[in-house]
Amino acid sequence: MAAITLTAENFEQTVLENDIVLVDFWASWCGPCRQFAPIYEAASEANPDVVFGSIDTEAERALAAAANITSIPTLMAFRQGMLVFAQPGALPAAALDQVLAGVRGLDMDQVRAEQAAAGAEDPT
Repeated sequence: MAAITLTAENFEQTVLENDIVLVDFWASWCGPCRQFAPIYEAASEANPDVVFGSIDTEAERALAAAANITSIPTLMAFRQGMLVFAQPGALPAAALDQVLAGVRGLDMDQVRAEQAAAGAEDPT
């Protein structure tokens, strides 16, 4: 399945309604973004169980700001509605495969417990 365009209107629903969602924040003027695009597209075709989304940071400035995007490309991975990975920079295909394997292999009960414990320790 090809990557889908994510916008402020469909971002939250996409993340919450799918088990694994990868999100590529990019811009047309960004050279590394253009280099990463075919790798990301190939991974989307090879991994039909994962939703691959793309956010054009020029068209979706508010969404990019809400996600604290300071460098592009930035890749984020969500599992069961939770952000579990975020990293700026274009990844080679092998590294993207490693990210996918890591996200698939997460014990989400443990992740939720760790995030709950971290939230309990945060006094703010």
